[in-house]
Amino acid sequence: MTDTRPAEVGRRRGGTALCWALVAPGLGWTVVRLPGLERGPLVQAVAFTPYLAGWSLLALVAALALRRRWPALVAGLTAVALVGVVAPRALPARQPDAGGPPVRLLTANLLHGDADPGELVELVRSHRVDVLVVQEFTPGAEAGLDRAGLGALLPHRQLNPEVGTTGSGLYSRFPLSDPQVRRNRGFNFTQASATVAAPGAPPVRVESAHPAAPWSVAVVDDWRTDLAGQPPATPDGPLRILAGDFNATLDHAPLRALLDTGYADAADAVGAGLSGTWGPYDGDLIPPVTIDHVLVDRRIAVRAVDVHPLPGSDHRAVLAELRLPAG
Repeated sequence: MTDTRPAEVGRRRGGTALCWALVAPGLGWTVVRLPGLERGPLVQAVAFTPYLAGWSLLALVAALALRRRWPALVAGLTAVALVGVVAPRALPARQPDAGGPPVRLLTANLLHGDADPGELVELVRSHRVDVLVVQEFTPGAEAGLDRAGLGALLPHRQLNPEVGTTGSGLYSRFPLSDPQVRRNRGFNFTQASATVAAPGAPPVRVESAHPAAPWSVAVVDDWRTDLAGQPPATPDGPLRILAGDFNATLDHAPLRALLDTGYADAADAVGAGLSGTWGPYDGDLIPPVTIDHVLVDRRIAVRAVDVHPLPGSDHRAVLAELRLPAG
């Protein structure tokens, strides 16, 4: 009679090893993500946390199906942790009672100024946008938007077009005051800002945000410097809105620290926080991630957030429908 015990033991060991192999990525991600320990190449990796949350559920199902107690326990804890930080982005939160006027704000990264100006102006026109902020804004992009008729829709402007990727701009239906441009210390992206005077509301400081991108380990320090240099919210002072390409997701500790000063992420507030804004739109095989944001003072109510394709850019435009407090 053939002894089948060695084969059975081998199969069990193989199943256990498989379970641990499936559990390990989520476990490692949890150890990094929860305390905000991303460093070096992990900064880029953390942007994909929502995908690892889904992976952790698959690992849990596999461990339960194979009846591996310890892998299942670790997988369960990992799934609870990762899903717990990701799932709320798909759930709307209670909004403040803001009795002022509605404002529609659109942010768009123009990718070296190559985004289709006609398509962007059509977005402004069809969605009755009141404030537009743009990044990677060039002299050519400015001219193209003027030819496409943006001036008739949003006549007030604070612009800093520059060749390449460092330019920034702000267009508004409402009058602007105190226009400024500041240059980030990390990667020299500029950020145009001005105070927007919407009738029936207090003045709102709006800034086109564009911190450095952590595209390599060598520039991670620049990325941290630029995010740390973003203007904090002023919960007991003037209203502020930061909108643009933050090159960070809600899983990055520096962006969460900025939110903790008194901002709300508009997409997260209405359950649209998992909508990708950057990814394979230029042909790269990269799963979509959410790095374009509209951060609003928590006294501002968010009604809806949508993302829209922008031909010629590797980003999608983000449209936030807001309601300001009464003035």
